[in-house]
Amino acid sequence: MRARFDTLFGRLFGVLFVAIVLAHLLAFAWFRLYGPPPPPPPEFSTNIDGQPPLHDSAYPPRQARPWFGGPVVPLTFQFITLMIAAWYGAKLLSRPIQRLSDAAERLSEDLDSDPLDESGPREARQAAHTFNLMQRRIREQVQQRARMLGAVSHDLRTPLSRLKLRLENISDDKLQSQMRQDLDDMIGMLDATLTYLHEQRTSEALQLLDVQALVESLCENAQDQGADVQVSGHCAPLPVQPMALRSCINNLLDNALRYAGQARIELLEQREELLIRVIDHGPGIAEDQREAVFEPFYRLEGSRNRNSGGVGLGMTIAREATQRLGGGLDLEETPGGGLTAVVRLPRG
Repeated sequence: MRARFDTLFGRLFGVLFVAIVLAHLLAFAWFRLYGPPPPPPPEFSTNIDGQPPLHDSAYPPRQARPWFGGPVVPLTFQFITLMIAAWYGAKLLSRPIQRLSDAAERLSEDLDSDPLDESGPREARQAAHTFNLMQRRIREQVQQRARMLGAVSHDLRTPLSRLKLRLENISDDKLQSQMRQDLDDMIGMLDATLTYLHEQRTSEALQLLDVQALVESLCENAQDQGADVQVSGHCAPLPVQPMALRSCINNLLDNALRYAGQARIELLEQREELLIRVIDHGPGIAEDQREAVFEPFYRLEGSRNRNSGGVGLGMTIAREATQRLGGGLDLEETPGGGLTAVVRLPRG
């Protein structure tokens, strides 16, 4: 019997059953106490002349019912009892789902978050156990990938460095230059890939950050290196992941400077979100290719290609950073020609 009420169905059925039984018992007792008297037996119902008796001592007249003796009180009690049972039943049903939702949100922010408490009805315990098992497997896979990244970084950099040293023994200057360029591209791709994978596995807590100060600092750093960068607009502090936002803006700024030679960043404060526009007047991107550039290693033909620098991961890293912040990144055409990257960060 105890095992039957260990399930969510058993507990919900038990609550509703008890509520219905109590409501009907009260109604039965109430109507028995305040209901109309039973009719007299047939032999005492009339006089000899066929007229009803003036008074029957066996059935004294019952006092008038009080105002609460009618059906209002038991029906109200039934209604309140069933409402309480329905509320408690809905709470029983929603509580495990809410716990799973909260645990999933914590997991999305931090893989090392506390496991879910495996208590409650049998279905809730099974769901919590499965969720904790999934969390452990994800953590193990991420740790294994981190070890693989470390091995790839070490094992590939060593032979690439040896090849660069051996290039000095090649007498053909043109061939040496071409091979050095190829090696630099390989090292650049390796560094960018490792950075991209590192960004994916890194989790940060939200912090209240002065986004305007961060953007101005990044622009000043670029200006110190001789870049033509301007910033305008104001915004209030915002809860964000600082490293993710820095990575996003850095990649968008580098992209604009690489292809246009100049950039302008605008901050636009709105009621529900903050807009950060990174504007350039370079060659731009065709509308049908703007979504494709967010794919890893996607390269455009023409002026925005590998000859201009980069390996095709900057936009991917930037969009995934904004998604971790709960926002989004879109590309638009700059009036007069060029590309505008629009970062949307929600408030609250």
